[in-house]
Amino acid sequence: MSAAHEVPARLRGLPSRLLTQAAMHADRLTAEGLSRQGAHKWHYAVLASLQEFGPASQASLSRRTGIYRSDLVAVINELAERGLVERAPDPEDRRRNVITMTGEGRAHLRKLDVLIASLQDELLAPFSEAEREQLIQLLERLNDHHARERQPQVDDLRAST
Repeated sequence: MSAAHEVPARLRGLPSRLLTQAAMHADRLTAEGLSRQGAHKWHYAVLASLQEFGPASQASLSRRTGIYRSDLVAVINELAERGLVERAPDPEDRRRNVITMTGEGRAHLRKLDVLIASLQDELLAPFSEAEREQLIQLLERLNDHHARERQPQVDDLRAST
């Protein structure tokens, strides 16, 4: 008997449980793959954001990547020490820093893109290309729905502070 049959039926069919298990596997797979390249998911998120949107303040990077500002400082320090990003005072507001990706950072991101693509292939191996696209669309719809639900709460919190 397979291990799945040892799990109670009412747990086997819970979407929240299935999503959690898949997310834990995806996170572990990604973390292990990135660590072999001396990176982690937050490095990739920051570099991807800088590539797509260009130089950014730490606050913008925090919003775009979902990394807490206090944790982002450490991530930027790690990337700067490796020469992948540069931190400089914002010419419009010297109290802020602007983070810019270096040429070495762009080259590193290209390597990570190839690695991430292979990890996604490994994660989604049981699915056809059409099923992968459908899964992505469903997950985007689910996440967008819950992001809209949370937005009024975030706006209310900002207004009260």
